[in-house]
Amino acid sequence: MNNAEKKREIVLPGELIGKDLRPGAGVYNEGRQVYASVFGVKSIRGSYANVIPLSGRYIPKIQDCIIGIITEASPSSWLVDINSPYPALLHVSEAPWRVNFGETEKFLCIRDTVLVKISGVDEIKHINVTMKDIGLMKLTGGQIIEVSPSRIPRIVGRAGSMISLIKRKTDCKIFAGQNGRIWIDGKPDMVKKAVGAIGKIEKEAHTFGLTDAIDKYLDGKG
Repeated sequence: MNNAEKKREIVLPGELIGKDLRPGAGVYNEGRQVYASVFGVKSIRGSYANVIPLSGRYIPKIQDCIIGIITEASPSSWLVDINSPYPALLHVSEAPWRVNFGETEKFLCIRDTVLVKISGVDEIKHINVTMKDIGLMKLTGGQIIEVSPSRIPRIVGRAGSMISLIKRKTDCKIFAGQNGRIWIDGKPDMVKKAVGAIGKIEKEAHTFGLTDAIDKYLDGKG
């Protein structure tokens, strides 16, 4: 098998991607080993391992708040993986810091996670994002899970009711991006409980009485 064929290899969540690689998007590491966190196509670029999801890709819309992962840093901008077929550009003029030319990596490096807003999408899918708005920031610590973007409204709930319930019951900080990425930070056992609740919502999004079911689940009764 040649290198091109290896890069098109389909992998399942939890499947070993490789050893002594730097984890990018769609993967997680345990010690020196890197595993897939989503179902998709294995991609090795240099020393970085990524998995590109095969389903539920996000189609960007202006004003969407999303969670991105920095994949490249140039002298005046960053390239951002936004869980879409198309990458986004974050220019230094849209960063919340004063960034001199050539100093982008002093502020954001590859694999850094950012909460950004879609500021522009043109007809050929050139996408721009900004961090110049209230609440937009670099996310540190915590972990990211990915769900189908179509499930985000159900996970957030009407007027934020569902995600507020999960936050209250787990005492976790949670940001749900409209691109299907969710950032969670808290005590490990509570993060695990929050992840379980989100997984249950994604699986049972079509059912009635879901809020009560999640309430019971978070109380250990469901």
